[in-house]
Amino acid sequence: MKNHWHSNNKQRQTAYKYGYRSGLELKVADQIKEAKYPVKYETETLQYIVPQKNSKYTPDFVFTKKNGNTMYIETKGRWTSTDRQKMKHILASNPNIDLRIIFQNPNQKISKGSKTTYEMYATKIGIKHVAKKDMPEDWLNECCKINEEPKKVKFLNDWLDNWKIIIIFLM
Repeated sequence: MKNHWHSNNKQRQTAYKYGYRSGLELKVADQIKEAKYPVKYETETLQYIVPQKNSKYTPDFVFTKKNGNTMYIETKGRWTSTDRQKMKHILASNPNIDLRIIFQNPNQKISKGSKTTYEMYATKIGIKHVAKKDMPEDWLNECCKINEEPKKVKFLNDWLDNWKIIIIFLM
């Protein structure tokens, strides 16, 4: 991507000299001046709201855990700012999700000048499980193998809890 702030373009350099970002802005400012109007260049900031956007996310791998819950695995080499923002939205929209990330290098800094690593950032936004390069065996041990059915522990516990509430209510 070209860095326009250090352009060889004479029009752009002249525009920068007069406080504008482009040759077109300078040209329009000159037209406004010539027509005897005040030039108010970037003097106000307007607030706006980005409208809600329904988005979809497809995790790299999906596992059924032995307790019947679901585990999602995302693998990342580079974890860009856009990816990190998306992950924050996914977690906010799915508060009980079991989402884990396998980084190629969890010690990679999120940007050149930052002290924050991928792993530190993941932990900060609520991702509890992070690994390096390989799927940890203990993660696999939580999951059902081919042709293995999950135990109905979660359903049974929920059912028992509901009955406890009903019994307490009736007492």
